Amino acid sequence: MPSPLRRRLLLASAVLIAAAGITAQSALGRKKDRPNAVPPLDDQKRAVHALNRLTFGPRPGDVERVRQMGVDKWIDLQLHPDTINDSALDAKLAAFRTLRMDTNQVLENFPPEQLIRQVADGKAAVPRDPMQRVVYEAQLQRLEDKKEKKEEARGDGDAKNAAVAKTSCADTTCPAAMNRDGAQTGDAAQLVDDVETRRREARRRDNLRTQELADLAPDERMKEILAMSPEDQVVLAATRGAKADALLEGLNPRQKETVEALNNPEQVVVNELTQAKLLRAIYSERQLDEVMTDFWINHFNVFINKGADRYLLTSYERDTIRPHVLGKFEDLLVATAKSPAMMFYLDNWLSVGPDSENALGIAPPGHGGNHPPGRPNGKRKQASGLNENYGRELMELHTLSVNGGYTQKDVTEVAKVFTGWTIDPPQKGSAFRFDPRMHEPGTKTVIGHRIKEKGEKEGLEVLRLLARNPNTAHFIAQKLAIRFVSDDPPPALVDRMTKTYLKKNGDIREVLRTMFKSPEFWAPEDYRAKVKTPLEFVVSAVRASGANVDDARALVGTLNNMGMMPYAMLPPTGYSMKAEVWVNSSALLGRMNFALALAAGKIRGVKVDTVGLAAGTPPEGTSSGGAIVASTKLADAQQALAALENSLLAGDVSRQTHDTISKQLEDPKISQRRLDDPKRPPNVAAIAGLILGSPEFQRR
Repeated sequence: MPSPLRRRLLLASAVLIAAAGITAQSALGRKKDRPNAVPPLDDQKRAVHALNRLTFGPRPGDVERVRQMGVDKWIDLQLHPDTINDSALDAKLAAFRTLRMDTNQVLENFPPEQLIRQVADGKAAVPRDPMQRVVYEAQLQRLEDKKEKKEEARGDGDAKNAAVAKTSCADTTCPAAMNRDGAQTGDAAQLVDDVETRRREARRRDNLRTQELADLAPDERMKEILAMSPEDQVVLAATRGAKADALLEGLNPRQKETVEALNNPEQVVVNELTQAKLLRAIYSERQLDEVMTDFWINHFNVFINKGADRYLLTSYERDTIRPHVLGKFEDLLVATAKSPAMMFYLDNWLSVGPDSENALGIAPPGHGGNHPPGRPNGKRKQASGLNENYGRELMELHTLSVNGGYTQKDVTEVAKVFTGWTIDPPQKGSAFRFDPRMHEPGTKTVIGHRIKEKGEKEGLEVLRLLARNPNTAHFIAQKLAIRFVSDDPPPALVDRMTKTYLKKNGDIREVLRTMFKSPEFWAPEDYRAKVKTPLEFVVSAVRASGANVDDARALVGTLNNMGMMPYAMLPPTGYSMKAEVWVNSSALLGRMNFALALAAGKIRGVKVDTVGLAAGTPPEGTSSGGAIVASTKLADAQQALAALENSLLAGDVSRQTHDTISKQLEDPKISQRRLDDPKRPPNVAAIAGLILGSPEFQRR
């Protein structure tokens, strides 16, 4: 149940949104609704605009730093990220060991259920390393528990009685309602009561044990956990909330990962990848590099919850996407085509040419019978025939676009070209390989070009053909302009970007440079006119507030609630960059709710700093519970409002928004002013939350 203050703030939020008229139509910032004559951007607004478009939003002091450096010089620096020191981010990511592991190492340290089943069947061994071994043994216990539950679910009376007896009987005694064989001999209701009593007692003992462990020094605590039985480790792994945090407190990264992996090894990998995405966006000094990484990871979308991709996506972002975000598009295209993550997601690793040796059952020299490709989970699957998924998405979403002039015949031909492009199973490196026995022989024709038979090189030829196609150049230019300029970018700008793409052989950095130097990019009517996606909104709010993020899991959960969970877009289209997808009353209230919680210090793992929030001056107040606290200079709510409008929005607040918030400050629960206590400071957290949720902050 929300507190009275919370209810008042949410009501104020609704009033603010309604008064500003932010709807799916008005939030689009359409040029036809804007004044005909808008003055050009001054130096201040140029700095704000550059920070809003090339980064995930300005932090306290960023606008002034960019102004002093010069906007053009700062943009050039962002276009060359290797020259920017990013050691502060490196320190934030140091605890996430999976980010630096190859796929084999990730699988070995955080085994999936398929690998645990192989161990249970004697087909794989438990590692000798104690930290790895404990994870395997806990998962083997979980597997055994799962089997027992399935037996109970079948309605086997003997299994049910045995399970009840095991739960309710001590080593040498049984309740009066049951004999040692589990047969009911007394009152059934009494038996149920006894079982529940014993379960409560077991939970109490578990809680005491958890508290005892938390009180130990980290190394001693880990030693005790390693010495536990697998059954006790599984129980410990179920600990949640503050007790779980206490168990992890002080542990080094490997110890912490091991304890978390007792519950779900796969989730450790996913958690570290998704948290790292938020931390990079918040803390990296190489902001354009991060924006472009997000752009390309979305363009070449891979769904994290499809089987092996939970393990392959870490390498996909690190080794496939990041090295090429400002390089040549053709290099990026080839890297994604050969990526195990992409091959698994779009099933190309299983694609077999209809007339290939594999499909025809022709055994390789010295072998008998067919040898189908290995599956990423270690099992084998019979050849499934020609798969067109990758061929279709390659042309529709990665290169030419849906109106790019290709036909269904081209899709089939491209699919044939990429037969034989497959991957090894994880235990052999999960790496790209070309299998000539899966490849469709013969000549193919793709968008009017004859592709002679030459094995793997056919795919490279098609990728080059597509990367250098004018339709691809226009599609990529337009999509970049949508991200950086407007939902409906000027055709003249897109045309100039397309020409640069073709002239510079798909050099992404040069295409961006053309866009950043264009008058259209700096058009005053597009200033603060592009609605933020949920990712952009959450990260920009954290950056603007100067917050310190110790644990990004709550922020990841917020994005999930807002419909933009990182790496979790199932269709290959990726998430939309346009306002119409994200703007509705419910979504905007959800954003406001987050803004209020952030400013009040109620987002778990996030502490809000007051630096830069009080008119850009060092705070004279203190922080309590992570919330924004008033400086003594902010004598009343109106002064606080003015100061925070400057620090959070560089003063870019409409009269309507200012007046709407100002009116809400008349509520003493928000202003914290009473007639008999005029010296009481204003509730800066509430005011900051309303500004972070305002229409102006929703746009960049």
